[in-house]
Amino acid sequence: MKEMAKWKRRLVTAAPWSLLAAAIFAVPFALLTVFKCPHWLNWVVGMVVPEWGLWFALLMVGSGVAALFFRHRHPVVTTATVSLSIVAIVLFLKPTIQAWRLGGDLPTRLRAAFGPASPQRAPFSLTAVLERNPEPVPIETMQYSGSLLLDFYRAVGRSPAPCVIVIHGGGWIEGDRKDNGTKRPLNDWLARRGYAVASIDYRLSPASIWPAPRDDVLAAMAYLRSHATALGIDPSRFVLLGRSAGGQIAAATAYSAHDPGIRGVIVFYAPTDFRMTWDASASADPNLRWGDVRPWLKMFLGGTPESAGAAYDSASATRLIDSGTPPTLLLQGRLDVNVMERQNDLLAKRLADAGVPHLLVAPPWAAHGFDLVSFNSPGGQITTYTVDWFVSAVTR
Repeated sequence: MKEMAKWKRRLVTAAPWSLLAAAIFAVPFALLTVFKCPHWLNWVVGMVVPEWGLWFALLMVGSGVAALFFRHRHPVVTTATVSLSIVAIVLFLKPTIQAWRLGGDLPTRLRAAFGPASPQRAPFSLTAVLERNPEPVPIETMQYSGSLLLDFYRAVGRSPAPCVIVIHGGGWIEGDRKDNGTKRPLNDWLARRGYAVASIDYRLSPASIWPAPRDDVLAAMAYLRSHATALGIDPSRFVLLGRSAGGQIAAATAYSAHDPGIRGVIVFYAPTDFRMTWDASASADPNLRWGDVRPWLKMFLGGTPESAGAAYDSASATRLIDSGTPPTLLLQGRLDVNVMERQNDLLAKRLADAGVPHLLVAPPWAAHGFDLVSFNSPGGQITTYTVDWFVSAVTR
């Protein structure tokens, strides 16, 4: 009994200090909902924290309430713990509040840009945070060009259906058609909304350089068209969707193909002007998290802007816009440390100058890959709603 009492006293003594330490630790991470992830911290932390902010806020509520039990013995420690917990709670709730506000005018903006549509869910709701991912649909894996594969999600309840071609990210050197650089729940969601989905592999660097990925997307489209009847798709209604490196490939392919069957392109946080990236790297631009990326660009594009200028231009969506450019949906987090957000600002401006229907959705809390964290997080909900609206509007 004496030993148990001793341990109880130790616990009572240690608990308030542990709660204070947790609060002190939480506040810097909560600041990742306001500021970009510092270079010394893995960028994935900056991606995850804002999207899980609601759950972290609930943890801090529990921590603050627990600290109140020790207010008589440790009033100063309790006051500090509760104060820091409140700061962390407010910061962690910021993405939820901003998603709700962003969702408020999103229907008006989408309607003005692309016309009417009827998405199946709200732009953002707290109840959706607790929902399960969409029920998976069967995947049919096919070899579409050489050894390259695609995963086909057949449209549920509609044939022939529009087809969304999904192009994964991974910096052009990694990633695949599965959950590495893409996200299956959105593919399942689209399939259950009546859209076929083809998530494709493409040739990677350094074994292949640009325009190999563009040619692979075109080959995938050709394959899907040649098997349209069997797959139940409409060969005149394609949408290209890409994340990060895949977004660059999607935009450059759609803009250069001049194919009326490409009804739209969805670009997630992608580099869209490689000459700008080269110049920023050469000048040691602090906005470039990865430092000098010029060796990377030379590996992907086959040289420098001087020696491989045609590749730099044909891979840069900002330099391919004309009056025939398909409608474009841009999603770019304002806390992205991997891609310079001003590239997508520039792309949106040039699309506007050319009179191309477009919309830039820029969640202020979001980092690179924000939609990959969870299907029902703030970024996941906003993404699903905007993609649903866009695909419906441009393929109607």
